[in-house]
Order: sequence, then C-alpha cells, then structure tokens
Amino acid sequence: MNAGVQNLVISLGAMQLARKIPFDDPVVLNYVRVGYVVSQVIVLAIYYYVSLAIKKKNDQTVLKYVEPASPMSQEEPKLVTTTYRDYDLSETSKLLRSVYMGIAMMGVMHIYFHFTQPLFIQALMGIKNLYDAKPVSIYILGKPATGDLKRPFKAASMFGPATGPATDAAAIAEAEKRVGKKDE
Repeated sequence: MNAGVQNLVISLGAMQLARKIPFDDPVVLNYVRVGYVVSQVIVLAIYYYVSLAIKKKNDQTVLKYVEPASPMSQEEPKLVTTTYRDYDLSETSKLLRSVYMGIAMMGVMHIYFHFTQPLFIQALMGIKNLYDAKPVSIYILGKPATGDLKRPFKAASMFGPATGPATDAAAIAEAEKRVGKKDE
C-alpha cells in the first residue's frame, strides 16, 4: 500500500476515532493540544537531527538528474548537478517547510476557527509522515539508498507509478546539449 493511500486510511480512521473524544471537556482538549505540540516538536527535532547527520556524513558523491518542467509552463526540463549531501539537505528542508506550513494552518484552524478534531488527526499524521520521509529512512532507520530510497527521490502517486526526475543517461545528455546551446 503506498503512502498516499495509507495517509487517507489513517486520516479516515482518526476522524472516526476523533468523533468519540469529548473535545468539549477542557481537560481532554488540553491533553489533545499538548499531544499535538509534543508530536510536532518530535517531528521537528528528528528533522533537525537528520540534517545534522547529513552534514556529518558529508557525502560528496555527484548526483545528476533532469528536473521535469512544471506542466503549465513553457520551460524545458532543466539539468541539475548536485551532491548527495546537498540534495538530502534540500529534501529535508522541504520536509521542514511542510511541517511549518502545517503548524501555521493548524494554528489558524484551531485559534481562529476553533476546530479541535484536526489537532488530534494532525498529531497522528505528523508521526506517520515522519516514518514515510525518505531522509529519515536513510539516516535514522539505516535503510540503504536503493529502490524507492534511490536519489533523486520519486514522488509517490496515489493513482499510479511514482514520478520524478529523469536519471537515465539519454535524458541527462539531452539536457546537457540544451545547456551547451544556451551558453553559446
């Protein structure tokens, strides 16, 4: 079962469970708030630890891939040359931004709109997303960077095969030719 389907199943299950929680009781609500904050602090701390582990390992292996152009733009796919260290740090940074955006949205939803059930659901989903994060799998769980964990990471799709940057030699050579023509 892929991560998108798992997230959907966990969200639906958590919503059913959240219906049974008496959020109108201030004590219960405070426990849920504390649980949400603790789960987000754990997630942020683990991502910080992963970034430290990436910097400590300092893997300077060169990584070349062709980043696909966005579907609505007229741009051509671009060649990216980086190192495993820099790529992993950028992926961890994306994960951190995602957590910060979730915290901001949850703050607005809870403080301004007084929604309480999403606190419970997002506390669970934060931990689940941590388990699904590829840098966490490589640097904390110690899984080898092969298969789904091979860099550059492919984005999981709910309705089909994972998509991502092209890493084949033909695509890289084509992108290098385009870059060479622009430089002339």
